[in-house]
Amino acid sequence: MSTTDPRPAAIRVALVDDHELVRDGLRALLAAMPQLEVVGEAGSGAEALSLVEQIRPDLLLVDIGMKDMTGLQLTETLCRQYPGIQVLILSMYDHAEYVTSSIRAGARGYVLKDAGSREIVAAIDAIAAGGSYYSAELLQKMMASPAPADDDELTPREREVLRMLAQGLSNKAIARTFEISVRTVETHRLSIRRKLGVDTPAGLVKYALERGWLSG
Repeated sequence: MSTTDPRPAAIRVALVDDHELVRDGLRALLAAMPQLEVVGEAGSGAEALSLVEQIRPDLLLVDIGMKDMTGLQLTETLCRQYPGIQVLILSMYDHAEYVTSSIRAGARGYVLKDAGSREIVAAIDAIAAGGSYYSAELLQKMMASPAPADDDELTPREREVLRMLAQGLSNKAIARTFEISVRTVETHRLSIRRKLGVDTPAGLVKYALERGWLSG
């Protein structure tokens, strides 16, 4: 009689950083997590592209500062060529502009290198589940920035729906939260898209971050 393994498949992670010591530390950290599997690593953007072509990981941890191309350039290329692969930026740079640029490039999260192991793993889990993740320190910097002046186009309910979409919630989950129908959520989403011209996950996250609507 055959049996089925009830355990979910591990999240296949690749490490991209031009410092071998950093990759060694990350590999040791992630190896202790049963839900994660480090399937490869690269020390440059070119190596990362070759690695992805060969093994197709689920998620890449990418540093911003590399010699042959920046992590942002790599992220943009990866998201264009392999839209099913997710990218988490792991960087020493805590400037809000880098966060915004990473979102434009297609990254689903941004965590600082001095973050604790629990936060790094939480970010990977959140992104693998279809959401996004940004270090609390970065969110505080984003919220400290003055918000653009076009918020009045959205109703209060549309703002809440947009915020939840940016956090990765599905239409069904949002409908349960507000005790409304999925069709109503879809109507709100269409209205948001019509008013702002924003509907992609990266665009929603960027819009919500710039206005301080996301919490850690």
